Amino acid sequence: MNIVTVYDIQNKFIAYSAPMPGVVDVFSEWGTLYILAHDGKLYNLQEKDTQSKLDMLFKKNQYVLAISLAKSQQYDEDGLIDIFRQYGDHLYCKGDHDGAITQYIKTIGKLEASYVIRKFLDAQRIHNLTAYLQALHKKGLATEDHTTLLLNCYTKLKDNNKLDEFIMTKDREVDFDVEIAMKVCRQAGYYTHALYLAQKHEQHDWYLKIQLEDHKDYNKALDYIAKLDFYQAEENMKRYGKILMSQVPEPTTELLKKLCTDYKPSNAEGTFCSSTFLVDQNSLYGSGVVDNEINKSSPEEFIHIFVNNSKKLMEFLEMKVEPRSSSALVYNTLLELYLHNYNHETDESNKKECEQKIMDMLSNPEARYHVDQALVLCQMNSFKPGILHLYEKEKLYQQILAYHIEHKDYENVIKTCERFGNYDPMLWVQALWFFSQTTEDKFLMSVLSQIEKKKLLPPIMVVNIMSRSHTATLAAIKDYLIRYLQQENDRISENERLIRQYREETQKLRNQMEEMRTNARIFQVSKCSGCSHQLELPSVHFLCGHSYHQQ
Repeated sequence: MNIVTVYDIQNKFIAYSAPMPGVVDVFSEWGTLYILAHDGKLYNLQEKDTQSKLDMLFKKNQYVLAISLAKSQQYDEDGLIDIFRQYGDHLYCKGDHDGAITQYIKTIGKLEASYVIRKFLDAQRIHNLTAYLQALHKKGLATEDHTTLLLNCYTKLKDNNKLDEFIMTKDREVDFDVEIAMKVCRQAGYYTHALYLAQKHEQHDWYLKIQLEDHKDYNKALDYIAKLDFYQAEENMKRYGKILMSQVPEPTTELLKKLCTDYKPSNAEGTFCSSTFLVDQNSLYGSGVVDNEINKSSPEEFIHIFVNNSKKLMEFLEMKVEPRSSSALVYNTLLELYLHNYNHETDESNKKECEQKIMDMLSNPEARYHVDQALVLCQMNSFKPGILHLYEKEKLYQQILAYHIEHKDYENVIKTCERFGNYDPMLWVQALWFFSQTTEDKFLMSVLSQIEKKKLLPPIMVVNIMSRSHTATLAAIKDYLIRYLQQENDRISENERLIRQYREETQKLRNQMEEMRTNARIFQVSKCSGCSHQLELPSVHFLCGHSYHQQ
């Protein structure tokens, strides 16, 4: 007997071995082996198909050999992946987790990642899970959940080096969801890494959230905003301006002033990694097209930021008050601040200065404040000069008089009537009603003289008004009534004289008419009444006694 052995040289294993009676020859033909034995028999050895070979190797757990065989037989990719999976499952069951994860990594892209991840969720196998997730990211097949899981693995392991390598390596191709990575790093307390990602990938909102809410570095956040382009800077100041104002009011106010005048991004050096959003002034403002463009925000949009800092708001608005461009809201807000300061100011010189500012604004014909609102503000703060000025501006003379009457300011009641009485004579009547209830006979006499002079009321109404007074006496209007009665008597006498005169003239005219109707009229005029020359015929005579040439 001979031992016949068939070797697979490529894959380095014995494919077949068996005893046979004396072998005469071995030859290959038609794709199979033929063996001629001494007993005259011809044996044929046929190679099994690849799947059968693999099944045999699987039963013997010869997965390395199975993989080598499959590759040599040009096995399809799906078949190889299945072998890798079976091999990984085998090693996992044996407890060789490192070897298992190596095989599972080869299945990425074909085998569902959750199949592998579920096996390694135990805390003791976190290293293997990390390796698998890293490979998943390198092949660009990771989802948001995979990124979250990998970063959680790094943070649980406190593996700062790996975390730095995954996130902060420059020129590394990003194979993960940046926003998810920032969220995980922030939740785990790795603010520096989250900040790096936000800065590198131009996630301005995230960068500012981390700086303001986590690092509490308000100055850096403000510097960052100052380096953004106009529209991004404006948007972020609207969003974060209030917290910045509460912490760093001075630089925040300065940046808002720039935004509302002629904003250009800051050229201050920073540690930004991306230059796409750090505007290069030379390139942006160097061209002839953009050079003349002025970026200006509307100050009204930032007023709410100063809600707890009226001093800075006043400084901000004073810088922005321009008669031709500022809106009513700006003027009204600034006026309210001035009035608030005026009411709470204790130093007389400062109070006087504040009063002057208010009156300068109210008197400025180009100021765009809303008159009704300004009047309400002045009334709420009991600012007398402003109230009276606005009343006068709106020609509310009755309200001016009522204001002085309410405050029992006798002198100004008379002055108001004297100043505006020509525009509204009824002011004197109002004053009469007021003084009739007082004991100020001097002012009452002055009012009565004007009423008498302008003939604003009949005496009966004056008597009626005075009769309702609890303080005035008849003596107060005695002279007025005597003068009026005397004037009436004089008027009656004059009227009687005119009546007699008119009767006499009427009678004279009637006599003339009667004479003309009954008696002949002799004309003896020798000169023309028109040209004073000698009267020539033909002539025309009138019964009134005039004669004219006919021409």
